[in-house]
Order: sequence, then structure tokens, then C-alpha cells
Amino acid sequence: MTETYTGPTQPEDIDDEIDRETARLEQEADALLAEGEARTFEPRPIHEAVREDALAAREWSRARTERLRRAVEDEPVKATLYALGLGLVIGMLIAR
Repeated sequence: MTETYTGPTQPEDIDDEIDRETARLEQEADALLAEGEARTFEPRPIHEAVREDALAAREWSRARTERLRRAVEDEPVKATLYALGLGLVIGMLIAR
């Protein structure tokens, strides 16, 4: 028999294929970290903080709305069944 063991594997020898989702998430995380480092940590007026939070919430809701719209357009039957099930559960809770 021949010996196939060649020795310990070095970290440089490992070649993992990075999938697109992981790469995208890593890029988003890097952007968030860079944004956090760029911020100054000095006091600011409350109306500026509220305005920034409102803008962030608006962008978040727009992104989620678009994502939901695409999901419903891609699978309308599944979305309809989920809506019916949710309506049934809410109706049963209200009837109590």
C-alpha cells in the first residue's frame, strides 16, 4: 500500500469557495463597520437623531416592502395561503 498522508494542512492550502450570499453579507458588514467608525460620538440635537432614525426606518420599510412584493409576485398561491392562515389565527384570537 502507498502512503497518501502528506503532512498537516496549512491554512494557506485551504481554498474555500465563497458563495455569493456570504460575500454580500460580508460586504454589508464591512460597510456598517466603516459607517460606524466614520461617525463622531459628540452630542447632537434630538431632532437630528430622530430625523436620521426616521430616514433609516423609511429605507428599511421600503426595502422590506419591495422584498415582500417580489415574494408575492413569485409565489402568489403560497402568499395567499399564508394570508388566509394568518387571518384565521387573528379571527380566532379576536373571537375569544
